[in-house]
Amino acid sequence: MEPDGTLKSNQTLVTDFVLQGFSEHPALRLLLIGCFLTMYAVAFTGNALIIAVVCCSTSLHSPMYFFLSNLATMDIICTSTILPKVLVDLAVQNSTISYTGCMTQLFFLVWSASSELLLLSVMAFDRYVAICRPLHYGSIMNSLMCVALVGSVWGICALNASVHTSLMARLTFCGPHIITHFFCEIPPLLLLSCSPTWVNSIMTVLADGFYGFTNFVLTLTSYGCIVASILRINSAEGKRRAFSTCSSHLIVVSVYYTAVFYAYISPVSSYSPERSKVAGVLYTVLSPMLNPLIYTLRNAEVHRALRKLLSVCQR
Repeated sequence: MEPDGTLKSNQTLVTDFVLQGFSEHPALRLLLIGCFLTMYAVAFTGNALIIAVVCCSTSLHSPMYFFLSNLATMDIICTSTILPKVLVDLAVQNSTISYTGCMTQLFFLVWSASSELLLLSVMAFDRYVAICRPLHYGSIMNSLMCVALVGSVWGICALNASVHTSLMARLTFCGPHIITHFFCEIPPLLLLSCSPTWVNSIMTVLADGFYGFTNFVLTLTSYGCIVASILRINSAEGKRRAFSTCSSHLIVVSVYYTAVFYAYISPVSSYSPERSKVAGVLYTVLSPMLNPLIYTLRNAEVHRALRKLLSVCQR
């Protein structure tokens, strides 16, 4: 009886998880609540304003701003998937998340994060065509092409998220059930599984290679061509204007890829909870908060459209 009872106990399935979050730093709880609440408010408001301005201002109905509004949507999905749960956990000091809630969070996180990486490559291609082939820009980046590119990004990444979530859902979790992170992420979940995870690991490596390395190379190639084209411009004013059209995107790409590489370009066996939490804050909180600021602070077109929209709202 005892061996059977022990076996049954060992095979008890996990129905919920405990997110470790920042529980190892209890003295910072109030500070973290204030910081995360502020960053979420800034990220949500900034990205929502970008979407509203692009939709309502005919002057911004161009491929670059169409892509930017989709990037803002992805940022809202990413932050809203993570931060409300983090804030509740910090406030009530209860970090439990249901199995279904964890899988749902994983799906939307993978969907938004991979979509952002793919869209950044599309935006780099858009800037390449605008600067390197300006006479053909209107015919290449027409409305049908833009919709097809964005639709492909959302569709491909939804499929990618579905595959990873389905593979995770087929695993058995028998305990322990403490996730060493502040949200449900693939590496710490794989470490908790008591069933073989080699298929998940292979798919994770393949996804990292495509969304991380391949898109990074494509983005670098686009900007290599852009820089070469800018250097061939004779006037200093022409060079400055050409560079100003892509400098914001280049900053966003640098910030996002730094965080993603820091978080994911390492094997699961060398997973570091502290490093992953820092990287998680960078790409799920800091990057979505900075994106609206980076794209709007130096953009006169967005400033004009925003002032016009605010004046209409005040009437």
